[in-house]
Amino acid sequence: MRDIILLKQGEIVLKGLNKRYFEQKLLQSVKRRLAPLGAFRVDCLQSTIYIEPEEDGIDLDEAVSAMTKVFGAASVVRAAACGKTPGEMAQKAIDYMREAMLSAKSFKVETKRADKSFPMTSIQVSQYVGGELAEAYPDTRVDVHDPELTVHVEVRETHAYIHGSPLPGAGGLPTGTGGTAVTLLSGGIDSPVSTWMIARRGVHMIPVHFFSFPYTSELAKQKVLDLTKVLTGYCGRMTVEIVPFTRIQTEIRDKCPEEYFTLIMRRFMMRIAQGVADRNGAKALVTGENLGQVASQTMEALGCTEAVTRLPVLRPLIGFDKEEIVRLARKIGTFELSTLPYEDCCTVFTPRHPRTKPRVEAVEEAESVLNIEELVREALDGIERVRIEPGEDV
Repeated sequence: MRDIILLKQGEIVLKGLNKRYFEQKLLQSVKRRLAPLGAFRVDCLQSTIYIEPEEDGIDLDEAVSAMTKVFGAASVVRAAACGKTPGEMAQKAIDYMREAMLSAKSFKVETKRADKSFPMTSIQVSQYVGGELAEAYPDTRVDVHDPELTVHVEVRETHAYIHGSPLPGAGGLPTGTGGTAVTLLSGGIDSPVSTWMIARRGVHMIPVHFFSFPYTSELAKQKVLDLTKVLTGYCGRMTVEIVPFTRIQTEIRDKCPEEYFTLIMRRFMMRIAQGVADRNGAKALVTGENLGQVASQTMEALGCTEAVTRLPVLRPLIGFDKEEIVRLARKIGTFELSTLPYEDCCTVFTPRHPRTKPRVEAVEEAESVLNIEELVREALDGIERVRIEPGEDV
Protein backbone atom coordinates (compact mmCIF):
# COMPACT_ATOMS: atom_id res chain seq x y z
CA MET A 1 0.00 0.00 0.00
CA ARG A 2 1.23 3.50 -0.87
CA ASP A 3 1.53 6.29 1.68
CA ILE A 4 -1.41 8.68 1.66
CA ILE A 5 -2.14 12.23 2.77
CA LEU A 6 -4.75 12.97 5.41
CA LEU A 7 -6.16 16.48 5.36
CA LYS A 8 -8.25 17.48 8.38
CA GLN A 9 -10.95 20.11 8.00
CA GLY A 10 -10.91 23.28 10.08
CA GLU A 11 -13.92 25.45 10.86
CA ILE A 12 -15.88 23.76 8.07
CA VAL A 13 -16.98 21.20 10.65
CA LEU A 14 -19.02 23.97 12.35
CA LYS A 15 -21.06 24.83 9.27
CA GLY A 16 -24.09 22.68 10.10
CA LEU A 17 -26.48 22.21 7.19
CA ASN A 18 -24.10 24.13 4.87
CA LYS A 19 -21.16 21.85 5.63
CA ARG A 20 -21.47 19.82 2.42
CA TYR A 21 -21.20 22.98 0.28
CA PHE A 22 -17.95 23.98 1.99
CA GLU A 23 -16.59 20.42 1.71
CA GLN A 24 -17.25 20.41 -2.03
CA LYS A 25 -15.39 23.69 -2.45
CA LEU A 26 -12.48 22.31 -0.42
CA LEU A 27 -12.39 19.15 -2.55
CA GLN A 28 -12.32 21.28 -5.71
CA SER A 29 -9.37 23.28 -4.38
CA VAL A 30 -7.50 20.11 -3.39
CA LYS A 31 -8.00 18.48 -6.80
CA ARG A 32 -6.91 21.62 -8.67
CA ARG A 33 -3.68 21.89 -6.65
CA LEU A 34 -2.90 18.20 -7.07
CA ALA A 35 -3.58 18.05 -10.82
CA PRO A 36 -0.09 19.21 -11.92
CA LEU A 37 1.57 16.69 -9.55
CA GLY A 38 0.02 13.46 -10.88
CA ALA A 39 -3.05 11.27 -10.54
CA PHE A 40 -4.65 11.05 -7.10
CA ARG A 41 -7.81 9.58 -5.66
CA VAL A 42 -9.47 12.11 -3.35
CA ASP A 43 -12.26 11.13 -0.95
CA CYS A 44 -13.92 12.82 2.00
CA LEU A 45 -15.05 10.81 5.03
CA GLN A 46 -15.85 11.99 8.54
CA SER A 47 -14.38 15.49 8.12
CA THR A 48 -11.11 14.09 6.76
CA ILE A 49 -9.94 14.19 3.15
CA TYR A 50 -7.98 11.14 2.02
CA ILE A 51 -5.51 11.73 -0.78
CA GLU A 52 -4.07 8.58 -2.32
CA PRO A 53 -1.60 8.55 -5.25
CA GLU A 54 -2.78 6.36 -8.11
CA GLU A 55 0.57 5.99 -9.83
CA ASP A 56 4.20 5.42 -8.92
CA GLY A 57 6.79 8.18 -9.05
CA ILE A 58 4.65 10.90 -7.49
CA ASP A 59 6.54 13.23 -5.16
CA LEU A 60 4.32 12.91 -2.09
CA ASP A 61 6.39 15.41 -0.11
CA GLU A 62 5.65 18.02 -2.76
CA ALA A 63 1.97 17.13 -2.57
CA VAL A 64 2.03 17.51 1.23
CA SER A 65 3.65 20.94 0.85
CA ALA A 66 0.95 21.99 -1.63
CA MET A 67 -1.80 20.82 0.72
CA THR A 68 -0.48 22.93 3.61
CA LYS A 69 -1.42 25.99 1.52
CA VAL A 70 -5.02 25.00 0.79
CA PHE A 71 -7.45 27.25 2.62
CA GLY A 72 -9.96 25.26 4.65
CA ALA A 73 -7.50 22.63 5.94
CA ALA A 74 -6.60 22.70 9.63
CA SER A 75 -3.79 20.14 9.40
CA VAL A 76 -2.04 17.95 6.86
CA VAL A 77 -0.12 14.75 7.43
CA ARG A 78 1.55 12.04 5.43
CA ALA A 79 0.44 8.65 6.70
CA ALA A 80 1.14 4.97 6.05
CA ALA A 81 -1.80 2.66 5.43
CA CYS A 82 -1.95 -0.87 6.80
CA GLY A 83 -4.37 -3.65 7.66
CA LYS A 84 -6.62 -3.36 10.70
CA THR A 85 -5.23 -6.17 12.80
CA PRO A 86 -3.26 -5.25 15.94
CA GLY A 87 -0.15 -6.96 14.59
CA GLU A 88 -0.25 -5.11 11.28
CA MET A 89 -0.73 -1.77 12.99
CA ALA A 90 2.13 -2.37 15.41
CA GLN A 91 4.52 -3.55 12.69
CA LYS A 92 3.70 -0.60 10.46
CA ALA A 93 4.31 1.78 13.38
CA ILE A 94 7.67 0.11 14.10
CA ASP A 95 8.75 0.41 10.46
CA TYR A 96 7.22 3.76 9.50
CA MET A 97 8.19 5.67 12.63
CA ARG A 98 11.71 4.25 12.88
CA GLU A 99 13.64 7.46 12.25
CA ALA A 100 11.43 9.50 14.58
CA MET A 101 11.57 6.86 17.32
CA LEU A 102 15.36 6.65 17.18
CA SER A 103 15.74 10.43 17.51
CA ALA A 104 13.12 10.95 20.25
CA LYS A 105 13.76 10.53 23.97
CA SER A 106 10.12 9.80 24.83
CA PHE A 107 6.89 8.88 23.05
CA LYS A 108 3.26 7.94 23.41
CA VAL A 109 0.60 6.49 21.11
CA GLU A 110 -2.75 8.16 20.46
CA THR A 111 -5.52 6.27 18.68
CA LYS A 112 -8.68 7.47 16.99
CA ARG A 113 -11.20 4.71 16.29
CA ALA A 114 -13.52 6.07 13.60
CA ASP A 115 -14.68 2.52 12.84
CA LYS A 116 -16.79 1.85 15.93
CA SER A 117 -17.25 -1.78 14.92
CA PHE A 118 -13.55 -2.44 15.47
CA PRO A 119 -13.34 -4.81 18.47
CA MET A 120 -10.59 -3.00 20.40
CA THR A 121 -11.09 0.36 22.10
CA SER A 122 -8.83 3.31 21.33
CA ILE A 123 -7.04 2.85 24.66
CA GLN A 124 -6.46 -0.84 23.95
CA VAL A 125 -4.98 -0.09 20.53
CA SER A 126 -2.70 2.58 22.01
CA GLN A 127 -1.53 0.22 24.75
CA TYR A 128 -0.83 -2.60 22.33
CA VAL A 129 0.98 -0.55 19.68
CA GLY A 130 2.83 1.42 22.39
CA GLY A 131 4.03 -1.79 24.01
CA GLU A 132 5.36 -3.12 20.73
CA LEU A 133 7.11 0.17 19.99
CA ALA A 134 8.66 0.23 23.47
CA GLU A 135 10.02 -3.27 22.94
CA ALA A 136 11.38 -2.41 19.47
CA TYR A 137 12.99 0.85 20.65
CA PRO A 138 14.03 0.31 24.30
CA ASP A 139 16.05 3.56 24.42
CA THR A 140 12.89 5.64 23.84
CA ARG A 141 10.85 5.73 27.03
CA VAL A 142 7.07 5.94 27.28
CA ASP A 143 5.72 9.28 28.55
CA VAL A 144 1.96 9.71 28.24
CA HIS A 145 1.94 13.21 29.78
CA ASP A 146 4.66 15.19 27.97
CA PRO A 147 6.16 13.07 25.18
CA GLU A 148 8.68 14.35 22.68
CA LEU A 149 7.00 12.26 19.97
CA THR A 150 3.36 11.27 19.51
CA VAL A 151 2.61 8.31 17.24
CA HIS A 152 -0.90 8.52 15.84
CA VAL A 153 -3.01 5.49 14.90
CA GLU A 154 -6.29 6.00 13.07
CA VAL A 155 -8.61 3.04 12.63
CA ARG A 156 -11.05 3.78 9.83
CA GLU A 157 -13.48 1.93 7.61
CA THR A 158 -11.12 0.13 5.24
CA HIS A 159 -7.62 0.56 6.69
CA ALA A 160 -5.65 1.79 9.65
CA TYR A 161 -3.23 4.71 9.27
CA ILE A 162 0.00 5.45 11.11
CA HIS A 163 1.57 8.90 11.23
CA GLY A 164 3.52 11.36 13.32
CA SER A 165 2.52 14.89 14.28
CA PRO A 166 0.53 16.70 11.58
CA LEU A 167 1.71 19.87 9.90
CA PRO A 168 -0.44 22.98 10.41
CA GLY A 169 -2.70 23.74 7.49
CA ALA A 170 -3.55 27.16 6.07
CA GLY A 171 -6.84 27.28 7.98
CA GLY A 172 -9.62 29.63 7.00
CA LEU A 173 -12.36 28.75 4.51
CA PRO A 174 -12.13 27.16 1.05
CA THR A 175 -11.54 29.49 -1.87
CA GLY A 176 -14.77 30.56 -3.53
CA THR A 177 -17.03 30.34 -0.48
CA GLY A 178 -16.70 34.02 0.44
CA GLY A 179 -17.42 35.78 -2.84
CA THR A 180 -15.04 37.94 -4.91
CA ALA A 181 -13.02 41.02 -4.02
CA VAL A 182 -10.59 43.33 -5.81
CA THR A 183 -7.26 43.73 -4.03
CA LEU A 184 -4.88 46.63 -4.63
CA LEU A 185 -1.55 44.84 -5.01
CA SER A 186 1.65 46.87 -4.97
CA GLY A 187 5.16 45.50 -4.75
CA GLY A 188 5.50 46.31 -1.06
CA ILE A 189 5.31 44.16 2.05
CA ASP A 190 1.77 44.99 3.18
CA SER A 191 -0.56 44.40 0.23
CA PRO A 192 0.42 40.74 -0.46
CA VAL A 193 -0.23 39.99 3.23
CA SER A 194 -3.62 41.72 3.20
CA THR A 195 -4.50 39.83 0.00
CA TRP A 196 -3.60 36.53 1.69
CA MET A 197 -5.61 37.38 4.81
CA ILE A 198 -8.85 38.10 2.95
CA ALA A 199 -8.32 35.16 0.58
CA ARG A 200 -8.05 32.98 3.69
CA ARG A 201 -11.70 33.79 4.40
CA GLY A 202 -12.72 32.01 1.21
CA VAL A 203 -12.66 35.07 -1.03
CA HIS A 204 -11.61 34.84 -4.69
CA MET A 205 -9.16 37.70 -5.27
CA ILE A 206 -8.67 39.90 -8.34
CA PRO A 207 -5.33 41.73 -7.98
CA VAL A 208 -5.10 45.23 -9.46
CA HIS A 209 -1.65 46.78 -9.95
CA PHE A 210 -1.06 50.41 -10.94
CA PHE A 211 1.89 50.72 -13.33
CA SER A 212 3.55 54.07 -14.11
CA PHE A 213 6.08 53.40 -16.85
CA PRO A 214 8.70 54.88 -17.27
CA TYR A 215 8.65 56.16 -13.68
CA THR A 216 8.39 52.55 -12.52
CA SER A 217 10.29 49.84 -14.38
CA GLU A 218 9.30 46.58 -16.02
CA LEU A 219 11.14 44.91 -13.14
CA ALA A 220 8.65 46.47 -10.74
CA LYS A 221 5.78 44.98 -12.73
CA GLN A 222 7.49 41.60 -12.87
CA LYS A 223 7.95 41.72 -9.10
CA VAL A 224 4.17 42.02 -8.68
CA LEU A 225 3.58 39.10 -11.04
CA ASP A 226 6.09 37.04 -9.04
CA LEU A 227 4.31 37.97 -5.80
CA THR A 228 1.02 36.90 -7.36
CA LYS A 229 2.60 33.58 -8.32
CA VAL A 230 3.48 32.98 -4.66
CA LEU A 231 -0.05 33.90 -3.60
CA THR A 232 -1.62 31.48 -6.12
CA GLY A 233 -0.11 28.66 -4.06
CA TYR A 234 -2.77 29.62 -1.50
CA CYS A 235 -5.44 31.40 -3.53
CA GLY A 236 -5.51 29.35 -6.70
CA ARG A 237 -5.33 30.89 -10.15
CA MET A 238 -5.66 34.67 -10.39
CA THR A 239 -5.75 37.26 -13.14
CA VAL A 240 -3.72 40.39 -12.45
CA GLU A 241 -5.23 43.56 -13.89
CA ILE A 242 -2.36 45.95 -14.68
CA VAL A 243 -3.61 49.53 -14.90
CA PRO A 244 -1.70 52.17 -16.92
CA PHE A 245 -1.34 54.94 -14.37
CA THR A 246 1.28 57.29 -15.80
CA ARG A 247 -1.07 59.87 -17.30
CA ILE A 248 -3.12 60.12 -14.11
CA GLN A 249 -0.04 60.72 -12.01
CA THR A 250 1.42 63.32 -14.36
CA GLU A 251 -1.94 65.13 -14.52
CA ILE A 252 -2.04 65.22 -10.72
CA ARG A 253 1.55 66.49 -10.59
CA ASP A 254 0.93 69.22 -13.15
CA LYS A 255 -2.45 70.51 -11.96
CA CYS A 256 -3.01 69.75 -8.28
CA PRO A 257 -1.49 71.12 -5.05
CA GLU A 258 1.52 69.08 -4.00
CA GLU A 259 0.25 68.40 -0.47
CA TYR A 260 -2.69 66.47 -1.95
CA PHE A 261 -0.77 64.39 -4.53
CA THR A 262 -0.95 61.09 -2.64
CA LEU A 263 -4.56 61.51 -1.52
CA ILE A 264 -5.80 62.29 -5.02
CA MET A 265 -3.77 59.40 -6.42
CA ARG A 266 -5.35 57.02 -3.87
CA ARG A 267 -8.83 58.28 -4.76
CA PHE A 268 -8.17 57.47 -8.42
CA MET A 269 -7.01 54.00 -7.41
CA MET A 270 -10.27 53.44 -5.55
CA ARG A 271 -12.36 54.63 -8.49
CA ILE A 272 -10.50 52.36 -10.92
CA ALA A 273 -10.61 49.40 -8.52
CA GLN A 274 -14.37 49.84 -8.25
CA GLY A 275 -14.59 49.84 -12.05
CA VAL A 276 -12.72 46.52 -12.12
CA ALA A 277 -15.01 45.22 -9.37
CA ASP A 278 -18.13 46.19 -11.31
CA ARG A 279 -16.86 44.35 -14.39
CA ASN A 280 -16.19 41.19 -12.37
CA GLY A 281 -19.06 41.13 -9.91
CA ALA A 282 -16.76 41.77 -6.94
CA LYS A 283 -18.39 43.01 -3.75
CA ALA A 284 -15.48 44.63 -1.87
CA LEU A 285 -12.09 46.29 -2.23
CA VAL A 286 -9.04 45.16 -0.23
CA THR A 287 -6.04 47.31 0.68
CA GLY A 288 -2.91 46.87 2.76
CA GLU A 289 -3.45 50.14 4.62
CA ASN A 290 -2.38 50.30 8.24
CA LEU A 291 -3.54 53.05 10.58
CA GLY A 292 -0.87 55.69 11.09
CA GLN A 293 1.88 53.92 9.14
CA VAL A 294 2.28 56.74 6.60
CA ALA A 295 0.74 60.18 6.07
CA SER A 296 -1.98 58.86 3.74
CA GLN A 297 -3.16 56.37 6.37
CA THR A 298 -4.48 58.66 9.09
CA MET A 299 -8.18 58.35 9.91
CA GLU A 300 -8.92 61.55 8.01
CA ALA A 301 -6.92 60.45 4.96
CA LEU A 302 -8.51 57.01 4.88
CA GLY A 303 -11.92 58.66 5.00
CA CYS A 304 -11.02 60.86 2.03
CA THR A 305 -9.78 57.99 -0.11
CA GLU A 306 -12.70 55.65 0.50
CA ALA A 307 -15.29 58.42 -0.02
CA VAL A 308 -15.22 57.85 -3.80
CA THR A 309 -16.32 54.21 -3.70
CA ARG A 310 -19.68 52.68 -2.80
CA LEU A 311 -18.10 49.28 -2.01
CA PRO A 312 -16.85 48.25 1.43
CA VAL A 313 -13.09 48.67 1.80
CA LEU A 314 -11.53 45.79 3.74
CA ARG A 315 -8.30 46.61 5.57
CA PRO A 316 -7.19 43.46 7.41
CA LEU A 317 -3.89 45.04 8.53
CA ILE A 318 -5.43 48.17 10.01
CA GLY A 319 -4.33 47.44 13.61
CA PHE A 320 -1.10 45.54 12.96
CA ASP A 321 2.36 46.87 13.68
CA LYS A 322 5.10 46.46 11.10
CA GLU A 323 6.80 43.56 12.86
CA GLU A 324 3.57 41.56 12.79
CA ILE A 325 3.12 42.24 9.08
CA VAL A 326 6.71 41.25 8.32
CA ARG A 327 6.28 38.05 10.31
CA LEU A 328 3.23 37.11 8.23
CA ALA A 329 5.03 38.05 4.99
CA ARG A 330 7.85 35.68 5.90
CA LYS A 331 5.35 32.94 6.78
CA ILE A 332 3.56 33.07 3.43
CA GLY A 333 6.77 33.50 1.42
CA THR A 334 6.37 37.02 0.02
CA PHE A 335 8.83 38.98 2.16
CA GLU A 336 11.99 38.44 0.10
CA LEU A 337 10.26 39.44 -3.13
CA SER A 338 8.60 42.45 -1.51
CA THR A 339 11.95 43.84 -0.38
CA LEU A 340 13.53 43.78 -3.84
CA PRO A 341 14.54 47.38 -4.71
CA TYR A 342 12.02 47.99 -7.50
CA GLU A 343 9.72 50.86 -6.50
CA ASP A 344 6.02 51.00 -7.35
CA CYS A 345 3.88 53.95 -8.38
CA CYS A 346 3.18 54.98 -4.77
CA THR A 347 6.71 56.39 -4.59
CA VAL A 348 6.29 58.54 -7.70
CA PHE A 349 5.88 62.30 -7.09
CA THR A 350 5.74 61.88 -3.30
CA PRO A 351 4.89 65.24 -1.71
CA ARG A 352 7.45 66.79 0.62
CA HIS A 353 4.80 67.82 3.14
CA PRO A 354 1.67 65.69 2.66
CA ARG A 355 -1.60 66.74 4.26
CA THR A 356 -2.23 64.33 7.16
CA LYS A 357 -5.65 65.61 8.32
CA PRO A 358 -7.42 66.50 5.10
CA ARG A 359 -11.07 67.45 4.68
CA VAL A 360 -13.02 65.71 1.93
CA GLU A 361 -14.24 69.05 0.60
CA ALA A 362 -10.67 70.37 0.27
CA VAL A 363 -9.53 67.26 -1.59
CA GLU A 364 -12.52 67.43 -3.92
CA GLU A 365 -11.70 71.07 -4.71
CA ALA A 366 -8.02 70.20 -5.32
CA GLU A 367 -8.91 67.47 -7.84
CA SER A 368 -11.74 69.40 -9.52
CA VAL A 369 -9.32 70.71 -12.16
CA LEU A 370 -8.96 67.15 -13.52
CA ASN A 371 -11.22 65.39 -16.01
CA ILE A 372 -11.81 62.53 -13.60
CA GLU A 373 -14.29 60.50 -15.67
CA GLU A 374 -12.09 60.59 -18.77
CA LEU A 375 -8.94 59.62 -16.87
CA VAL A 376 -10.68 56.70 -15.12
CA ARG A 377 -12.25 55.47 -18.36
CA GLU A 378 -8.93 55.66 -20.20
CA ALA A 379 -7.20 53.70 -17.45
CA LEU A 380 -9.87 51.00 -17.40
CA ASP A 381 -9.77 50.68 -21.20
CA GLY A 382 -5.99 50.28 -21.14
CA ILE A 383 -5.81 47.45 -18.60
CA GLU A 384 -3.46 44.56 -19.36
CA ARG A 385 -4.55 41.20 -17.93
CA VAL A 386 -2.12 38.47 -16.94
CA ARG A 387 -3.54 35.12 -15.81
CA ILE A 388 -1.36 33.16 -13.41
CA GLU A 389 -1.83 29.52 -12.45
CA PRO A 390 -0.29 27.96 -9.33
CA GLY A 391 3.25 26.79 -10.01
CA GLU A 392 3.60 28.23 -13.50
CA ASP A 393 6.42 30.55 -14.57
CA VAL A 394 5.51 34.17 -15.23
